[in-house]
Amino acid sequence: MSQEKNLKTVYARPDLEAIGFDPIEDLGFPGEFPFTRGIQPTMYRGRLWTMRQYAGMGDAEESNRRYKFLLEHGTAGLSVAFDLPTQIGFDSDDPMALGEVGKVGVAIDSIEDMERLFDGIPLDKISTSMTINATASILLALYVAVAKRTGANVKTLTGTVQNDILKEYIARGTYIYPIRHAMRIITDMFAWANDEAPEWNTISISGYHMREAGSTAAQEVAFTLANGMTYVQAAIDAGLDVDQFAPRLSFFFNAHNNFLEEVAKFRCARRVWAHLMRDHFMSKNPRSWMLRFHTQTAGSTLTAQQPENNIVRTAIQALSAVLGGTQSLHTNGYDEALALPTEEAARIALRTQQIIAMESGVAQTIDPFAGSYYIESLTHEIELQVKAYLDRIDSLGGMLRAIERGWVQQEIQNAAYEYQRAVDSGDATVVGVNRFTRDDEPGIPIQRIDEALERKQVERLQALRVRRDKGRWQTAVDCVKERARSGENLMPAILEAVESYATVGEIAAAMREVFGEYQESVVI
Repeated sequence: MSQEKNLKTVYARPDLEAIGFDPIEDLGFPGEFPFTRGIQPTMYRGRLWTMRQYAGMGDAEESNRRYKFLLEHGTAGLSVAFDLPTQIGFDSDDPMALGEVGKVGVAIDSIEDMERLFDGIPLDKISTSMTINATASILLALYVAVAKRTGANVKTLTGTVQNDILKEYIARGTYIYPIRHAMRIITDMFAWANDEAPEWNTISISGYHMREAGSTAAQEVAFTLANGMTYVQAAIDAGLDVDQFAPRLSFFFNAHNNFLEEVAKFRCARRVWAHLMRDHFMSKNPRSWMLRFHTQTAGSTLTAQQPENNIVRTAIQALSAVLGGTQSLHTNGYDEALALPTEEAARIALRTQQIIAMESGVAQTIDPFAGSYYIESLTHEIELQVKAYLDRIDSLGGMLRAIERGWVQQEIQNAAYEYQRAVDSGDATVVGVNRFTRDDEPGIPIQRIDEALERKQVERLQALRVRRDKGRWQTAVDCVKERARSGENLMPAILEAVESYATVGEIAAAMREVFGEYQESVVI
């Protein structure tokens, strides 16, 4: 649940005195520890957040057209959505992929698909975010291989691969390997990118999906930061210097409906992470203390009833992210409760960000809520809850153990149940759903994926298998298996495999053969 049960009618100076609020220690200045007020001294006065619209559908050509449409209308960065088979390591012609190819994102099987996806888009001039986790190492290798073919300097490529496998076990489910093997792949990526792609963000530690599953704001921050601590410790245990990889860590949060709570949540997250990195992990580089994050408006709040209302919800949520100090932002299409967004819905979503940036005036002043009796009290209250959760996770033996036993999943399920019960009883209002409803719901145009695209994708894939150099391909896939067994860094072998026209499914299968598959703990 939100903080509503504990809210006072009005807040005043005594409320800040009661929590021992110190403007210097708790706030500081923008760009300075503990970064409550933002990670950059000038924030949006120096540079606006990156407007990065998430998109992908059907095959590579179809998605390429949408990316060019978004770029023409002012988006500043690309964000790639992959279909379910790509996410869980199955090729488009696998029986497990039947009926799912290109449905919730773009189908990518090989380096040829990746070339088509970014055809005509200068990878050395655009920042690309890829929402991919279990197969993140393969998709990053494909991106790098395509960039090399276009003559781009890999060392200057900018972007992010989500690569947050822990939240998959908690809330989303597109995992493949047992947790500890999946963690090994991630630390291999950290080490490889540190030398080969130093400007690339190799992980986006994601609270978004846990919030979509029903977590509270405090749970979202606590579980996200606990996952972040787990990745940091795993990298340190693998021999990496915290101040070499920590500045490239990034985060991904949800912007939900409770406007002021969301602003406080973002400020709290920055402050807690700064203290964790400096005081717990003893990092020395101030850039290691900064929590840089992307935000997406809340898909779970979008309603199929009266979908135009979602434009208002998205605008409020986006504004909370901006006032909370986000570094990049995706705004959802109003029709996404029904289907992938149409071009019209995508345009309105992007225009929402542009209006906030250029007409609202909020980008002119950094952290305008600083010192607010209510906002500072709420930020403190969320911080107390976050720290209590972190202490509880520590008592359970850490985040890996808490996930393996199903404790984190159960906490989120309990919160989701409480909220749904409030909606069902009418204690929580969802406009157009349990209040202010209408009987005559007019239809709206929705995006439909051409069924022929799946057949076309399968035919291309099968043709690639016929014409590739089978000797080079087999050697490369065998090398992936060998490195999986030996403990050597996997990334060079995966890169050679994709350049040898090995497919996403084949490379994932090679690692499945060595690592096995994860079996989920059942939470009752």
